[in-house]
Amino acid sequence: MEKTTLQVSGMTCGHCENAVKNAIMGVDGVASVMVSLSEGTAEVEYDASKAEISKMKAAVEEQGYDVE
Repeated sequence: MEKTTLQVSGMTCGHCENAVKNAIMGVDGVASVMVSLSEGTAEVEYDASKAEISKMKAAVEEQGYDVE
C-alpha cells in the first residue's frame, strides 16, 4: 500500500469533509481516507496498481473543491 496527502482547498464544514472522503473512497483501489478540515488535507492509503492520484484529484474536483 502507498500513502499520499492531497492538499484540498474550499472545505468549510463537516459536510465538505464527508464529500471529499466519499469522493476519494469511490476511486477503485483506495483503502482508506482521513480528511482534516482544519489542515485542508486528505491522507489517502491506496493500492498503486489500481488507484491513480490523478483520479483521486479528479474525483475531489468533481465535488467542487480544488486540489493542489
